[in-house]
Amino acid sequence: MFTNDRRQAERTGRYGTPRVQYLQELVSEFQNTTDEESKERIVAHLANFAYDPYNYTFLRQLNVLELFLDCITEPNEKLVEFGAGGICNSCVDPENAAVITRCGGIPLIIQCLSSPVRNTVNYALGSLYYLCTASTKEEILRPEVVEVIQGYAAAGAVNVSFSNLARAFLDKHVPEKM
Repeated sequence: MFTNDRRQAERTGRYGTPRVQYLQELVSEFQNTTDEESKERIVAHLANFAYDPYNYTFLRQLNVLELFLDCITEPNEKLVEFGAGGICNSCVDPENAAVITRCGGIPLIIQCLSSPVRNTVNYALGSLYYLCTASTKEEILRPEVVEVIQGYAAAGAVNVSFSNLARAFLDKHVPEKM
């Protein structure tokens, strides 16, 4: 369920931690820990907050979108997966999409299409669906990227999720003759 100010006040209570402060604490904990499992847990938690439009302003204010992008450059596949999930959850918002694009996120997300982790590929397909606009089309709709997505679209018997997401992307963004 999406949050609003009234619902957030009810859930937080008189002595609870305000959302922006809680998110800041998570970001600080991520930055200060060297334990990989802790980092994975924190990024997964932040990615869950990224689905709710109530949190979008906080995520931008705290540079969480950039943190997600940093995670998808890591060798740790769990960090890549959760970072890609956070991007996918938040990029439906045009302001978040602009931050992701401005910070060089599109090539990073395209790289996620070749991940061995199914969730990471799903998140990449979903992200590219929302990030593909008139201003990013040239960068995303390169022949080699479209070819990979077409391959996922044809893989219905192997993975229905890949196939459905890829077909939705192609239906929306790729002209028939391409």
